[in-house]
Amino acid sequence: MMEWTDRHCRFFHRLLTRRALIYTEMLTTAAVLRGNRERLLGFDPFEHPVALQLGGSDPKALAQAARIGADFGYDEINLNVGCPSDRVQEGRFGACLMAEPALVADAVAAMKAAVGIPVTVKSRLGIDEQDPEDSLFGFAAAMKAAGADALIVHARKAWLKGLSPRENREVPPLDYAIVRRLKRAYPDFEIVLNGGVASVEQAGAELGSVDGVMMGRAAYQEPWRLLAVDPSLFGDSAPFANAKDAGFSLIPYIERELAKGVHLHAITRHVLGLFRAVPGARAFRRHLATKALKPGAGASVMAEALALIVDSPADMSNIAA
Repeated sequence: MMEWTDRHCRFFHRLLTRRALIYTEMLTTAAVLRGNRERLLGFDPFEHPVALQLGGSDPKALAQAARIGADFGYDEINLNVGCPSDRVQEGRFGACLMAEPALVADAVAAMKAAVGIPVTVKSRLGIDEQDPEDSLFGFAAAMKAAGADALIVHARKAWLKGLSPRENREVPPLDYAIVRRLKRAYPDFEIVLNGGVASVEQAGAELGSVDGVMMGRAAYQEPWRLLAVDPSLFGDSAPFANAKDAGFSLIPYIERELAKGVHLHAITRHVLGLFRAVPGARAFRRHLATKALKPGAGASVMAEALALIVDSPADMSNIAA
């Protein structure tokens, strides 16, 4: 989710669910240690609970970055060992590290020693020619022994040779069954299922077999689904009755950020999927896609776009669909 789940996206998603744990986009240790930390790591307290996702392979650097993240107030540090992009591989982090479980275990142990908050790992089933049954179970054993608080498993292998990152989201097929077997094998180790989860209802169905479910692209591309998280999974009421009300609640944040010099499109690009199958949804997207890019665009553009959504009982489909 690099360049997707930035702080504006996370604030917006937190309006839709008070209970779900939200993750940052992956940040490299080099960026954290040498970059503009306030720009990269700063977040609104409203985002809690929020986890910082790191990419790297050097245990010392990861420990330092984890400590910085903890000092910023993050609730969890997550090490990404699942991203298959060429750029990530060249930096020796992401999915290629599944070939080096001992190194990842050393990194986890170093991070655990550096911070007092949970340290988790996000992985694939394996990479390239690895047998998932051997690679995943062996990797999980190493993470548990190193002290990881949870393993989040994207339930498909990553092919680092010959497939693009996009193709790696579709090939080979998902294998949820092996993640369920992993949980049965490690009843006292938190296992979270990731990959291809398209709805809150699907997530709820999987929670009988694993400890948690991560939603990525479905949550981003169709954020209206998040309004169902609190009532369906936590027994709490939804923060808003419908997606339109949630959209209006974002306007004060937009006004604050614009006053700091943020461009409107940097925020509204994350809300384009807020409506589906409701009257005015296409006009809403078109208005934001064109007007928010203009110099000097203000919060009124968001209000105008929301006014294009026709109030009707169909709007509630954003919660139930």
